[in-house]
Amino acid sequence: MADAWARDRTKGMIEAFPIRITPLVVLVLASALATKVSWQRPFEVVPAVALGDSPWATALQRVLRSPESGHDCYIAQTDRAGRVAVHTARDELGLAVTSVIAATEVATADVLAAAHEAAAGTTARTSLFDLPLGDAPLWTIAEAPSHLGGGRQEDCVAVLPAWSARCDHELAGVAGLGFDEAAGALIALLPKGDWDYDARQSAYARYSREGFEAAAVTTLGVRLAAAFGGDGVKRTATLRFGHPYAVVATVESDESPWDGLPVFSAWVAEPENADAD
Repeated sequence: MADAWARDRTKGMIEAFPIRITPLVVLVLASALATKVSWQRPFEVVPAVALGDSPWATALQRVLRSPESGHDCYIAQTDRAGRVAVHTARDELGLAVTSVIAATEVATADVLAAAHEAAAGTTARTSLFDLPLGDAPLWTIAEAPSHLGGGRQEDCVAVLPAWSARCDHELAGVAGLGFDEAAGALIALLPKGDWDYDARQSAYARYSREGFEAAAVTTLGVRLAAAFGGDGVKRTATLRFGHPYAVVATVESDESPWDGLPVFSAWVAEPENADAD
């Protein structure tokens, strides 16, 4: 029943309810989010060699390149990840998906923090004229005469792989998320007993030439701790480092109270070939 609820609410993207429902579970709170959107301007598809000196350049055949207009690409300085490359694509309904890549030695948590910083628009953009010409680990900067007007002009394009990701997150005991406090408030309403709780999220996303789809089911379940034994199952997501980067999806709408709300984030570790059509 719970699995069917998750599938129905997420358009089939989440196949199983994040926590086990057993006779010891007395209360469950759950939320579901699902979105399938098309980019305002689709990506171009180019040979994977455009990724440069990266293992992904030989592992893939086709990757995505941002179009001449409609996407936001820049280099920025961030508090936790240092200098990063940023790309944002948007759909027509107000969803922005921001990708951020940092140096390979930067910790995953710091790259994700930088992605949230970029998605919120608080990063300090770096002028291309403040950086050296030539190849760097994350970009190449070239210079040529321009006939489109005087002065200094800047432009950026982004090359990145298509990808999909499926992961499970343990939310219990994570400071700042509020699940410990919510569980405590619910347990206080129940008869005295040996209570415990589970809080988990299952998430899925796919990033392609035409658009972005994502779903997440977040659950909090209060259960009797006694006699629960060793029935629990723990899953750990393994991030495979080729040339990893973080992704954050946020709502963009001046008329919505959800403006600026992050609705999905991911660590891209398994790139896929971009669809040729």
